[in-house]
Amino acid sequence: MEAAAEQLIDPVLVGPEPRIRSLAAEHGIDLEGHPIVDAPHSHAAAAQAVALIREGRGELLMKGSLHTDELMKEVTSSATGLRTERRISHVFIMDVPGHAETLFITDAAINIVPDLDTKRDIVQNAIDLWRGIGLGTPNVAILSAVETVTKKIPSTIEAAALCKMAERGQITGGLLDGPLAFDNAIDPEAARIKGIGGPVAGHGQILVVPDLEAGNMLAKNLTFLAHADAAGIVLGARVPIILTSRADGLRTRLASCAVAAIYANARRGAAALPA
Repeated sequence: MEAAAEQLIDPVLVGPEPRIRSLAAEHGIDLEGHPIVDAPHSHAAAAQAVALIREGRGELLMKGSLHTDELMKEVTSSATGLRTERRISHVFIMDVPGHAETLFITDAAINIVPDLDTKRDIVQNAIDLWRGIGLGTPNVAILSAVETVTKKIPSTIEAAALCKMAERGQITGGLLDGPLAFDNAIDPEAARIKGIGGPVAGHGQILVVPDLEAGNMLAKNLTFLAHADAAGIVLGARVPIILTSRADGLRTRLASCAVAAIYANARRGAAALPA
Protein backbone atom coordinates (compact mmCIF):
# COMPACT_ATOMS: atom_id res chain seq x y z
CA MET A 1 0.00 0.00 0.00
CA GLU A 2 3.00 2.28 0.43
CA ALA A 3 3.58 1.97 -3.33
CA ALA A 4 0.01 3.10 -3.91
CA ALA A 5 0.55 6.05 -1.58
CA GLU A 6 3.59 7.00 -3.68
CA GLN A 7 1.35 6.72 -6.78
CA LEU A 8 3.56 4.01 -8.26
CA ILE A 9 0.77 1.47 -8.65
CA ASP A 10 -3.00 1.16 -8.37
CA PRO A 11 -3.33 -2.16 -6.53
CA VAL A 12 -5.97 -4.86 -6.75
CA LEU A 13 -5.59 -6.99 -3.63
CA VAL A 14 -6.06 -10.75 -4.02
CA GLY A 15 -6.39 -13.09 -1.06
CA PRO A 16 -8.62 -13.94 1.92
CA GLU A 17 -10.66 -10.75 2.26
CA PRO A 18 -11.38 -11.03 6.01
CA ARG A 19 -7.67 -11.43 6.74
CA ILE A 20 -6.71 -8.57 4.42
CA ARG A 21 -9.19 -6.24 6.11
CA SER A 22 -8.12 -7.39 9.57
CA LEU A 23 -4.44 -6.74 8.84
CA ALA A 24 -5.25 -3.36 7.32
CA ALA A 25 -7.22 -2.35 10.41
CA GLU A 26 -4.45 -3.61 12.69
CA HIS A 27 -1.86 -1.45 10.93
CA GLY A 28 -4.08 1.55 10.29
CA ILE A 29 -4.13 1.13 6.50
CA ASP A 30 -7.00 2.66 4.56
CA LEU A 31 -8.25 0.30 1.83
CA GLU A 32 -10.82 2.75 0.47
CA GLY A 33 -10.78 2.74 -3.32
CA HIS A 34 -8.67 -0.40 -3.62
CA PRO A 35 -10.65 -3.45 -4.80
CA ILE A 36 -10.21 -6.78 -3.04
CA VAL A 37 -10.67 -10.08 -4.88
CA ASP A 38 -11.48 -12.72 -2.28
CA ALA A 39 -9.56 -16.00 -2.45
CA PRO A 40 -9.69 -18.62 0.30
CA HIS A 41 -5.96 -19.42 0.46
CA SER A 42 -2.59 -18.68 -1.12
CA HIS A 43 -2.89 -21.21 -3.96
CA ALA A 44 -6.23 -19.78 -4.97
CA ALA A 45 -4.89 -16.23 -4.66
CA ALA A 46 -2.05 -17.00 -7.07
CA ALA A 47 -4.44 -18.56 -9.58
CA GLN A 48 -6.90 -15.69 -9.31
CA ALA A 49 -4.20 -13.05 -9.71
CA VAL A 50 -2.89 -14.72 -12.87
CA ALA A 51 -6.44 -14.96 -14.19
CA LEU A 52 -6.93 -11.22 -13.66
CA ILE A 53 -3.82 -10.54 -15.75
CA ARG A 54 -5.06 -12.83 -18.52
CA GLU A 55 -8.35 -10.94 -18.50
CA GLY A 56 -6.50 -7.67 -19.05
CA ARG A 57 -7.32 -6.29 -15.61
CA GLY A 58 -3.72 -5.72 -14.60
CA GLU A 59 -0.35 -4.71 -16.06
CA LEU A 60 1.85 -5.94 -13.21
CA LEU A 61 1.83 -8.94 -10.92
CA MET A 62 3.29 -8.60 -7.43
CA LYS A 63 4.03 -11.41 -5.01
CA GLY A 64 2.72 -10.84 -1.52
CA SER A 65 3.22 -13.12 1.48
CA LEU A 66 2.74 -16.37 -0.40
CA HIS A 67 5.70 -18.57 -1.36
CA THR A 68 7.44 -17.87 -4.66
CA ASP A 69 6.83 -21.44 -5.89
CA GLU A 70 3.07 -21.02 -5.45
CA LEU A 71 2.98 -17.93 -7.63
CA MET A 72 5.41 -19.16 -10.28
CA LYS A 73 3.54 -22.46 -10.65
CA GLU A 74 0.49 -20.50 -11.79
CA VAL A 75 2.53 -18.08 -13.91
CA THR A 76 4.23 -20.92 -15.80
CA SER A 77 1.15 -23.11 -16.28
CA SER A 78 0.96 -24.10 -19.95
CA ALA A 79 -2.83 -23.87 -20.00
CA THR A 80 -3.71 -20.93 -17.77
CA GLY A 81 -0.43 -19.13 -17.08
CA LEU A 82 1.37 -16.11 -18.48
CA ARG A 83 4.01 -17.74 -20.65
CA THR A 84 5.25 -16.17 -23.87
CA GLU A 85 7.73 -17.41 -26.47
CA ARG A 86 10.48 -16.28 -24.09
CA ARG A 87 11.75 -18.22 -21.14
CA ILE A 88 11.03 -16.55 -17.83
CA SER A 89 13.97 -15.06 -15.93
CA HIS A 90 14.76 -12.81 -12.99
CA VAL A 91 16.81 -9.62 -12.78
CA PHE A 92 18.21 -7.94 -9.68
CA ILE A 93 18.59 -4.19 -10.24
CA MET A 94 21.30 -3.06 -7.84
CA ASP A 95 22.61 0.29 -6.66
CA VAL A 96 26.00 -0.43 -5.10
CA PRO A 97 27.59 2.28 -2.91
CA GLY A 98 30.89 3.40 -4.41
CA HIS A 99 30.11 2.00 -7.86
CA ALA A 100 29.01 4.55 -10.44
CA GLU A 101 27.02 2.18 -12.64
CA THR A 102 23.62 0.65 -12.01
CA LEU A 103 24.10 -3.12 -12.11
CA PHE A 104 21.70 -5.79 -13.33
CA ILE A 105 22.42 -9.33 -12.12
CA THR A 106 20.66 -12.17 -13.91
CA ASP A 107 19.51 -14.86 -13.35
CA ALA A 108 19.79 -15.31 -9.60
CA ALA A 109 16.30 -16.53 -8.73
CA ILE A 110 14.49 -18.56 -11.41
CA ASN A 111 16.69 -20.67 -13.72
CA ILE A 112 18.90 -23.00 -11.69
CA VAL A 113 21.29 -24.31 -14.36
CA PRO A 114 20.24 -22.61 -17.60
CA ASP A 115 21.28 -24.07 -20.96
CA LEU A 116 22.45 -21.93 -23.87
CA ASP A 117 18.97 -21.26 -25.28
CA THR A 118 17.72 -20.25 -21.85
CA LYS A 119 20.72 -17.96 -21.38
CA ARG A 120 19.91 -16.29 -24.69
CA ASP A 121 16.46 -15.40 -23.33
CA ILE A 122 17.94 -14.38 -19.96
CA VAL A 123 20.23 -11.93 -21.76
CA GLN A 124 17.52 -10.60 -24.07
CA ASN A 125 15.05 -10.12 -21.21
CA ALA A 126 17.61 -8.10 -19.26
CA ILE A 127 18.54 -5.98 -22.29
CA ASP A 128 14.88 -5.24 -22.97
CA LEU A 129 14.39 -4.11 -19.36
CA TRP A 130 17.51 -1.92 -19.43
CA ARG A 131 16.40 -0.20 -22.61
CA GLY A 132 12.74 -0.13 -21.59
CA ILE A 133 13.39 1.90 -18.43
CA GLY A 134 15.38 4.43 -20.42
CA LEU A 135 19.00 3.52 -19.64
CA GLY A 136 20.14 3.26 -23.27
CA THR A 137 22.28 0.51 -24.78
CA PRO A 138 23.74 -1.75 -22.07
CA ASN A 139 27.17 -3.31 -21.73
CA VAL A 140 26.47 -6.99 -21.10
CA ALA A 141 29.22 -8.94 -19.35
CA ILE A 142 28.89 -12.74 -19.51
CA LEU A 143 30.56 -13.88 -16.29
CA SER A 144 32.67 -16.92 -15.55
CA ALA A 145 35.64 -17.68 -13.31
CA VAL A 146 38.14 -16.73 -16.02
CA GLU A 147 38.20 -14.57 -19.13
CA THR A 148 39.55 -17.20 -21.52
CA VAL A 149 37.57 -19.93 -23.25
CA THR A 150 38.36 -23.40 -21.92
CA LYS A 151 36.57 -26.73 -22.26
CA LYS A 152 37.27 -27.33 -18.57
CA ILE A 153 34.77 -24.59 -17.64
CA PRO A 154 31.60 -24.98 -19.76
CA SER A 155 30.31 -21.51 -18.86
CA THR A 156 33.22 -19.97 -20.78
CA ILE A 157 32.15 -21.79 -23.94
CA GLU A 158 28.54 -20.67 -23.50
CA ALA A 159 29.72 -17.09 -22.91
CA ALA A 160 31.61 -17.13 -26.19
CA ALA A 161 28.59 -18.63 -27.95
CA LEU A 162 26.31 -15.89 -26.59
CA CYS A 163 28.66 -13.24 -27.95
CA LYS A 164 28.59 -14.90 -31.37
CA MET A 165 24.77 -15.07 -31.18
CA ALA A 166 24.75 -11.31 -30.62
CA GLU A 167 26.96 -10.86 -33.69
CA ARG A 168 24.47 -12.89 -35.73
CA GLY A 169 21.44 -10.95 -34.53
CA GLN A 170 20.06 -13.67 -32.26
CA ILE A 171 20.48 -11.26 -29.34
CA THR A 172 19.81 -7.58 -29.99
CA GLY A 173 20.01 -4.22 -28.28
CA GLY A 174 23.16 -4.63 -26.19
CA LEU A 175 26.94 -4.89 -26.41
CA LEU A 176 28.11 -8.33 -25.27
CA ASP A 177 31.51 -9.59 -24.15
CA GLY A 178 32.54 -12.76 -22.41
CA PRO A 179 33.71 -14.77 -20.78
CA LEU A 180 34.75 -12.15 -18.26
CA ALA A 181 35.75 -12.68 -14.65
CA PHE A 182 33.93 -10.43 -12.20
CA ASP A 183 36.91 -8.14 -11.61
CA ASN A 184 37.58 -7.36 -15.25
CA ALA A 185 33.86 -7.07 -15.94
CA ILE A 186 33.36 -4.11 -13.60
CA ASP A 187 36.81 -2.61 -12.95
CA PRO A 188 38.59 -0.80 -15.81
CA GLU A 189 42.00 -1.16 -14.16
CA ALA A 190 41.59 -4.91 -13.74
CA ALA A 191 40.62 -5.18 -17.40
CA ARG A 192 43.62 -3.06 -18.42
CA ILE A 193 46.07 -5.13 -16.39
CA LYS A 194 44.81 -8.32 -18.02
CA GLY A 195 44.93 -6.75 -21.47
CA ILE A 196 41.22 -7.03 -22.15
CA GLY A 197 39.97 -4.28 -24.45
CA GLY A 198 36.58 -3.35 -25.85
CA PRO A 199 33.69 -1.26 -24.56
CA VAL A 200 32.31 -3.85 -22.11
CA ALA A 201 35.38 -4.98 -20.15
CA GLY A 202 35.64 -2.91 -17.00
CA HIS A 203 32.31 -1.25 -17.70
CA GLY A 204 29.80 -4.09 -17.36
CA GLN A 205 26.25 -3.03 -16.58
CA ILE A 206 24.29 -6.25 -17.06
CA LEU A 207 26.13 -9.12 -15.36
CA VAL A 208 24.98 -12.52 -16.65
CA VAL A 209 25.95 -15.24 -14.20
CA PRO A 210 26.65 -18.89 -15.07
CA ASP A 211 23.91 -20.29 -12.83
CA LEU A 212 21.51 -19.44 -10.05
CA GLU A 213 23.93 -20.32 -7.24
CA ALA A 214 26.59 -17.94 -8.51
CA GLY A 215 24.05 -15.18 -9.09
CA ASN A 216 22.34 -15.56 -5.75
CA MET A 217 25.64 -15.42 -3.88
CA LEU A 218 26.81 -12.41 -5.89
CA ALA A 219 23.60 -10.47 -5.30
CA LYS A 220 23.55 -11.27 -1.58
CA ASN A 221 27.22 -10.41 -1.20
CA LEU A 222 26.55 -6.99 -2.70
CA THR A 223 23.48 -6.54 -0.50
CA PHE A 224 24.95 -7.59 2.83
CA LEU A 225 28.64 -6.71 2.46
CA ALA A 226 28.49 -3.69 0.14
CA HIS A 227 25.09 -2.52 1.49
CA ALA A 228 23.62 -2.32 -2.01
CA ASP A 229 19.98 -1.48 -2.59
CA ALA A 230 18.22 -4.03 -4.78
CA ALA A 231 14.99 -4.40 -6.70
CA GLY A 232 13.74 -7.68 -8.15
CA ILE A 233 11.78 -8.20 -11.37
CA VAL A 234 10.71 -11.33 -13.26
CA LEU A 235 10.66 -10.96 -17.04
CA GLY A 236 9.59 -13.03 -20.03
CA ALA A 237 5.95 -13.41 -18.95
CA ARG A 238 3.03 -11.43 -20.36
CA VAL A 239 3.60 -8.76 -17.73
CA PRO A 240 6.49 -7.83 -15.41
CA ILE A 241 6.34 -9.66 -12.10
CA ILE A 242 7.50 -7.99 -8.90
CA LEU A 243 9.22 -10.79 -7.03
CA THR A 244 10.64 -9.82 -3.66
CA SER A 245 11.52 -11.90 -0.64
CA ARG A 246 9.16 -11.92 2.31
CA ALA A 247 12.16 -10.67 4.31
CA ASP A 248 12.73 -7.66 2.04
CA GLY A 249 12.22 -4.22 3.52
CA LEU A 250 10.00 -1.40 2.37
CA ARG A 251 12.77 0.30 0.37
CA THR A 252 13.35 -2.83 -1.74
CA ARG A 253 9.64 -3.35 -2.36
CA LEU A 254 9.14 0.27 -3.41
CA ALA A 255 12.15 0.14 -5.71
CA SER A 256 10.84 -3.04 -7.33
CA CYS A 257 7.42 -1.45 -7.84
CA ALA A 258 8.99 1.66 -9.35
CA VAL A 259 11.11 -0.27 -11.85
CA ALA A 260 8.23 -2.53 -12.84
CA ALA A 261 5.86 0.42 -13.25
CA ILE A 262 8.33 2.29 -15.48
CA TYR A 263 8.83 -0.82 -17.61
CA ALA A 264 5.10 -1.54 -17.86
CA ASN A 265 4.52 2.05 -18.99
CA ALA A 266 7.24 1.69 -21.63
CA ARG A 267 5.69 -1.57 -22.89
CA ARG A 268 2.29 0.10 -23.05
CA GLY A 269 3.75 2.92 -25.11
CA ALA A 270 5.53 0.51 -27.45
CA ALA A 271 2.35 -1.49 -27.96
CA ALA A 272 0.48 1.68 -28.93
CA LEU A 273 2.94 2.55 -31.70
CA PRO A 274 1.83 1.73 -35.26
CA ALA A 275 3.41 -1.38 -36.75
